Amino acid sequence: MYGEKTKKHKKIILFTDGGSKGNPGPAGIGILIFNKDGKLIKEVSEFIGKTTNNVAEYTALLRGLELSKEFNADKIEIKCDSKLMVNQLKKKWKVKSPNLKPLYQKVRLLLSAYRKVNLIHVPRSIIKAADKLVNKAINSSLDKDVEVHFVEEETESTLF
Repeated sequence: MYGEKTKKHKKIILFTDGGSKGNPGPAGIGILIFNKDGKLIKEVSEFIGKTTNNVAEYTALLRGLELSKEFNADKIEIKCDSKLMVNQLKKKWKVKSPNLKPLYQKVRLLLSAYRKVNLIHVPRSIIKAADKLVNKAINSSLDKDVEVHFVEEETESTLF
């Protein structure tokens, strides 16, 4: 499925999503990279620690752009469901959050490597697969943090 790593692509399509359970809370990112024919060439589900939804969205895009470099594409089409991020990157809205400014600058720098960038805000339903990868990353990290011990039979109560 991912045998096209070193092949040069004219265009790639990048779906990204980031999210957290709680804001801030445990967060994850989901990334899907397709070639121009719609063939999946890379998939990532990654836990990124405790952060906000907006930082997770930017982190997903940043990681997706870093991974996309290996495909040597001239054009990139990016689809994500963060209206805030899309409008900030299109310079329609200002980046006010000090947590987002460095991420915004890194993303803008990585976007400059492409001859043509098409950044599209889409409803969550369009990027369901990326959203599932986010939840998979968060849930797998939460599962690791939970340690449960079962007691077969308690002979004395320690509550009183």
